[in-house]
Amino acid sequence: MSTNSRLVVILTALGLEYAAVRDQLIDLRVRRHPAGTRFEVGRISQSDCRVALGLVGKGNHPAAVLAERAMAEFSPAAVLFVGVAGGLWPNIRLGDVVIGSKIYAYQGGTSEDDGFKARPKAWEIPHEADQIAHQVDRSAAWRRDLPGGAAPQVHFGPIAAGEVVQDSAISDQARWIRQHYNDAVAIEMEAAGVAQAGHLNRALPVVVVRGISDHADGSKAAMDGQDWQPRAARHAAAFATALARELIIDGPASRGGADRDRSPTMSMTSRNIATGNAHVGVQAGQIYGNVTVGAGTDQPIDLAASIANLRTRLKQAHLDGQLDEETYAAAEAELEAATACVSAGTPEKKSGLMVALKRLRGLVADVSELAARLAVIIAMVRDL
Repeated sequence: MSTNSRLVVILTALGLEYAAVRDQLIDLRVRRHPAGTRFEVGRISQSDCRVALGLVGKGNHPAAVLAERAMAEFSPAAVLFVGVAGGLWPNIRLGDVVIGSKIYAYQGGTSEDDGFKARPKAWEIPHEADQIAHQVDRSAAWRRDLPGGAAPQVHFGPIAAGEVVQDSAISDQARWIRQHYNDAVAIEMEAAGVAQAGHLNRALPVVVVRGISDHADGSKAAMDGQDWQPRAARHAAAFATALARELIIDGPASRGGADRDRSPTMSMTSRNIATGNAHVGVQAGQIYGNVTVGAGTDQPIDLAASIANLRTRLKQAHLDGQLDEETYAAAEAELEAATACVSAGTPEKKSGLMVALKRLRGLVADVSELAARLAVIIAMVRDL
């Protein structure tokens, strides 16, 4: 499965977190998943980074299921989980942003005669994503548009994720966290599910970005009353969208080399030298479709394979947000008509094939790669 190198999935648990990210996006369109989940696909302003935004609800289990659904639907370059959390250390102020250097699923363990023993799972932030996040922090540009001149600090540290809302500094739960996860700087309820989904999806990069809205010490209701949740969510959303932009620009999906399944990317430049009686016949950097070299030019052109390849490119353009749902559906219908004409294999079907291809050309004219590929296929049909 190829990676959609210009798109990042951003997931949130709460409606106010969703709204904070949504405010950072433009050109939004609804994308309906067959199972009923609705995503909004948009673009970060002044960039070509596209974002698929989804709401997963509270808890690690729904977060894992819908994260996996988003990964399968969009094949993103990365997934960001964005929202609010409780801070666990006094140096982390309300409104500060925490980047999860490690995610603990802290409730795993075994119950024995002498007590409960921790058996946690943990997922570390990918090294390159961590480096890019530090770069975004150093630039400070992400803070420029925050309301009220806010200047939150960014902290990198472990985040504890469980199924419990922690709002006490002295409860058994709080003491358990301090005893077994003493380096955790924040606590929340969804990050472990998203991290696990990314790990199982070819180690897809997952970054958790949390704004601190309370200190998990019994003050949550008071802090919510002072609107710290929406403020912290705005800070996290501002950092996350700045990070998404940089992941697209500087991340592994933006460069040549191996993709996530370690398949090498061919260089676009080649140089051949022929000496004596030798001749250079063909040199090519990247080849799509069928190639015939030398004899055998009278063999039939494989239109079916060319149209199948075009269908794959069409779907990718839709995932990239270059085609809306209605245009994509219409283009698919024309491709079906073209495929039927090719399968019939009769001369009288050539006119029907050409009509379908020309209609398709009108639908995808704004997507340069598709238009170019379609022009080649139309030329092939004319030569038949």
